[in-house]
Amino acid sequence: MSKKQILICDDELGIRESLNLILKDNYEISFCNNGQEFLRLLDTGKKFDLLLLDIKMPRMSGIDVLREIKEKEPKLKVIIITGYKSVETATEAIKAGAVDYIVKPFSSKDILKSVERNI
Repeated sequence: MSKKQILICDDELGIRESLNLILKDNYEISFCNNGQEFLRLLDTGKKFDLLLLDIKMPRMSGIDVLREIKEKEPKLKVIIITGYKSVETATEAIKAGAVDYIVKPFSSKDILKSVERNI
């Protein structure tokens, strides 16, 4: 059986590398640096089982990306990962369609539990 496909969309290389180390043994991992790059990738027809999405990125916020994803690919599950711990932001993300909300710095255990629960 092939591995589930996870896309990590974060503008910070260190976060992408950390998530890759946590997840690469059990999942097929792809990356993009910003929301616009992800939306272009989505338009190519590439399918993913789960998206780990940063909220604060240049040019386009993760919330805006999430709203577009839910229009184009409503079944794609999205976990928001952010350095901004705010009830308002978490609420906005969940209302926009995120399945979970994880605050940086995160633990490997928190990432694995959320991914396993949502993939």
